Amino acid sequence: MTTPTPPVPAATGVLIAFEGGDGAGKSTQVNLLAGALERAGRRLLVTRQPGGTPLGAQLRELVLHGEHVAPRAEALLYAADKAQHVDAVILPALAAGTVVITDRYVDSSIAYQGAGRSLGVDDISRLQQWAVAGRLPDLTILLDVLPEVGRSRRGAVHDRLEAEGDAFHAAVRAHFLVLAAAAPERYLVVDAAEAPEAIHARVAAWLTTAGVLE
Repeated sequence: MTTPTPPVPAATGVLIAFEGGDGAGKSTQVNLLAGALERAGRRLLVTRQPGGTPLGAQLRELVLHGEHVAPRAEALLYAADKAQHVDAVILPALAAGTVVITDRYVDSSIAYQGAGRSLGVDDISRLQQWAVAGRLPDLTILLDVLPEVGRSRRGAVHDRLEAEGDAFHAAVRAHFLVLAAAAPERYLVVDAAEAPEAIHARVAAWLTTAGVLE
């Protein structure tokens, strides 16, 4: 895959999102990058969606571990999580000059609810843009994982979305790639089958080019 040259983010703070299908290894890469940024002396906040606020934690339990949730209700719950998260956590941190790493952001909702749930990617994109007041990530790392690889990594315990079949996860993966192709200047697409250390090295090199990591 060709590595694009990312734009240099604004000095007021940097929003970095990790995206990808279930089992892609996002949590591992978030932790590796957080460690590198801390060693570089950057002010840092690590968070996730859903679940980055007290309200978000409750919404996470509902959408991932609760009883049946209708697809449109699911989309609205994810949007509510993002609206609260951006207003209460992300925007204040960025205003303070913090590097914010989020495990999932708007792309996940567009891919999972828009494509996976067949609710319409345009409708879900507009809903998500409204929820986050138009604040997109400065840089997005997409860990591209095949559905069968993600399933093999997840083991026997699955949340509501992980439990969906391969056709669902294939639709999600395909739309993640569509989103990345539409804005290549701010996406790094990495094969999630690579060794974690190799993925981190690529991420670190890309963020060094962007001036985020030195």
